[in-house]
Parts: sequence; structure tokens; C-alpha cells
Amino acid sequence: MDFLTLFLIYLCFVLATAALICLCSGRRQGRLARSAHGAAQVLSFVIPTELQRMTQKVLHRLFHTRSCLFVILHIALQAAVYGEYTWEVFGYCWELEIPIPFLLLPFLLLPVNMGFFVLCSRANPGVVTKSNHTSLIKIYAYDAVLFQKGIVCPTCNMEKPARSKHCGLCNICVHRFDHHCVWVNNCIGAFNTKYFFLYLFTLTGMAASIALITVAFFIQVVLLSNMMHGSYIDDQGQEQGIEILFLIQHLFLTFPRVVFMLGFVILLTVVLGAYCCFNLYLALTNQTSNEWYKSRRFGYSHHQASQPRDRRIIYRNIYSNGIWMNLKEIFKPPMVLGKKKR
Repeated sequence: MDFLTLFLIYLCFVLATAALICLCSGRRQGRLARSAHGAAQVLSFVIPTELQRMTQKVLHRLFHTRSCLFVILHIALQAAVYGEYTWEVFGYCWELEIPIPFLLLPFLLLPVNMGFFVLCSRANPGVVTKSNHTSLIKIYAYDAVLFQKGIVCPTCNMEKPARSKHCGLCNICVHRFDHHCVWVNNCIGAFNTKYFFLYLFTLTGMAASIALITVAFFIQVVLLSNMMHGSYIDDQGQEQGIEILFLIQHLFLTFPRVVFMLGFVILLTVVLGAYCCFNLYLALTNQTSNEWYKSRRFGYSHHQASQPRDRRIIYRNIYSNGIWMNLKEIFKPPMVLGKKKR
């Protein structure tokens, strides 16, 4: 096994372990996360030191510094999927006389999605500066649980407005900080959340439409070939009816790239669809990803000092103003208010 192969195997293992530990992080790590961390430590005794250092540098470059690597990967994957759809699926579907508007839907969604992608990447997410600090600090009230008055950002040397957070990758404080998205290489904050929201939904629509069209294409192929009513001879020389597993194997051997693409876009649709639902929930309840994640901890935290030890902190979202007003705040974020929102 050469050095490059060993490095790639080790890197994949460390990436999987890091993702697992991130998912299971918290005060009480799960048994699976502890086992993965222990396995990584055991593996470190086998892997050469130089290889470990190289892996740490790659991981730091990927996840702890701002880079356009994931943007390039995003564009490359999108180009690969659309290339395969155009040269394979679209041509076959044209011959099978599948309705043209249905076939053109992914192409109509593409420029819309790319427009929101550019806006999300280039827009100011809500950087807190000395010139706008006084205005931004008046917009939201401090809830005294997630956001405390008087907390100063040690990097920016300014008091943090409520709902803001310092992004270590961009080295800025962001107003109504949601998260840093590596796929758009920008923070998601008060002023570009609407672009991210629409970018995510159009991306899900693109993946879902390509998946549906590809499935429709395979159904048409199976129906026209009358394959389900056929039979085949197995390894024992027995005649067997066509089963689903055999059908999938046959389609994979006939259209290998299309089947691989279909599996990828189906997985993408499921993951993006779940993430869309989560972001819709956050929008309807006027929460950010950062606030949602931080609020999970308070089921296990207790008051300090004179408070009883068995009394838990109850987090209440003071920023929700009803579904309509919450959605309006996403698409038209408040600027300077006469008094703080309650």
C-alpha cells in the first residue's frame, strides 16, 4: 500500500470520527463517540507521525480556515449532475416523449438557484462594526440566558449585541448569527438569511426534480421493455421470474452512470429536505441554528449561587412574534428600532 493510499484512508477515518464526535458532542458523549475517539487514538500509534501532522493540517485547512474549496466542490458536483442529466437522461426522455415542461424544470431552477447562491455568498451577513454597533445593539433585547448584557468580544473589542456571535473563520462578529456555511464560504446572518433560505429550497427542488424525472425514465424503460413479465436462468439452470433486485442490477449494468447519479440525488434530496424542514421550523419560531443549539444545553444546566440545586434554567424564546411576523423578519430584517423588541 503506497503512502498516498494510506494517507487517504487515514484522512477519511479521521474525518468520519470528527463528524461523529461533533454530532455526539456535549456534556455527555455517547458510547459510540467515545469508541470512535478511542479508535482514533489507537490508530495514531500505527500511523506515522508525519502522516498525522499532514492530516491535522488538512483538517485545519478544511474546517478552521475560510476557504473556497467547498464552493469549488459544490460547483463541480452540480456540473457533474447536470452534465449527466443533460447527456443521458434528457436525451432518452425526449425519445420517450416525456412532457417537455417536466424535463425543463431542473434547467429553470438552475439560474434561480445560482442567483441566490451568489447573493448568499457575496452579501453582507450583518457584520458588527464600530459605525453600526450603536444601532445594532438597540434591535434585540438580551434574554439573560443565551445572551447577557455587557459581554465584550475579546477579538472585536466591542460589546456583543443580543443574538450576535463572533465567527472564528471570518474573524468578525455577525448580527443575528445563524452559522458559517462552508458551501457558500460566508456567514449566515441577519441580512443574508433570506438568500440562504431560498438557495436551500431551490437546491432541494433541483435535486428532487432530477430524481423524479430519472425515476420516471426508468419506469418508462421497464414498462416499454415488458421486462417485469420476463424470466431468466439462474446459476443452477432454473428459470426464475424477474425480481426487483435483478431489475436494479440490470438497470445498473445498462445505465451505470444514470443509476449512480440517481442514488446521489435521492440521498441529496432526503438530506436537503430534512435540512429545509429544520430551517423552516427555525424561521417560523424565530430562532437561529446557533440559538437552537445553545438552548439544548439548558435542560441539564442549573442555577448557580443562591438558586436551589434542583432548579433548572428554563429557556424561553423571547424573539418569536407569531408565524407571520417571524417570516417577515427573515425577508425584511429589522434595522434600527425606537426601542428594543420584547
